[in-house]
Amino acid sequence: MPKAGIIYNDVKPVASRIAIELKQTLTAAGWDICVTSAVGGILGYSTPESPVCHTPIEGLTPPGFDSDMKFAVVLGGDGTVLAASRLVAPCGIPILTVNTGHLGFLTETYLNQLPQAIEKLLLGDYEIEERAMLTIRVFREDYVMWEALCLNEMVLHREPLTSMCHFEIAIGRHAAVDIAADGVIVSTPTGSTAYSLSAGGPVVTPGVPVLQLVPICPHSLASRALVFPDSEPLNIYPVNTPRLVMTVDGNGGCYVLPDDRVSVEKSPYCAPFVRLQPAEFFKILREKLGWGLPHIAKPSSVELP
Repeated sequence: MPKAGIIYNDVKPVASRIAIELKQTLTAAGWDICVTSAVGGILGYSTPESPVCHTPIEGLTPPGFDSDMKFAVVLGGDGTVLAASRLVAPCGIPILTVNTGHLGFLTETYLNQLPQAIEKLLLGDYEIEERAMLTIRVFREDYVMWEALCLNEMVLHREPLTSMCHFEIAIGRHAAVDIAADGVIVSTPTGSTAYSLSAGGPVVTPGVPVLQLVPICPHSLASRALVFPDSEPLNIYPVNTPRLVMTVDGNGGCYVLPDDRVSVEKSPYCAPFVRLQPAEFFKILREKLGWGLPHIAKPSSVELP
């Protein structure tokens, strides 16, 4: 019996309802279905009182989800997709993302198209697009205090955000550089259309094997966004006292002390997305962000009195 999964946002009633209906449909079609909430992929926050607050990367996979699964259907918005990617990436399970949220930049289809999408899925009429992920770890001496898989970006800043920070950043074997800014973002190509874009970073198409380092409101005209090969590990050494805050994909993280080290490197795991039609990144940019649309307003040819 073939096996598949359903991951849904249990905060949204419509996603919960569709998860039940979809399980019934796939079970009737002869599939063994495992269902789980995406909450298991939401990262926790450590505190100064509890500095270790994380589950090892491979420990997030829900019971019943394994490499035998043909696919998993994700019901929710972009936040649910980010959480689901952490749940299934270690097993390499392809995910069909169905938008029940708002922007849905990471989602493949919509609820009103779900029956047709499931039909194509069961026929095997789809492609797999692999998106790079990051392994984020915080070391205190040689001990891992916190770790997570990251699909979009890691952000390191002070509390509150609008306060100058100093970082020593080393990329690969290159000499460390000093950056003074409100914070720094390390982004994947997938995350280049998220926080990195808002902070002035470039848009990077998903297949390019690079990462981005983007200072947030830097205190120097020389500190600009940097694009570098994703084969180069990156280490960040905070200089500030008493501490900084790190967040990953906007929903979890930890405090980082001056003697800590934040390690960022390309993960051996990727997020495999089901594509029901050939991926067209520029189309998504146009539809979701309005990129490249023609100017609507034209100069009037009527002379005003």
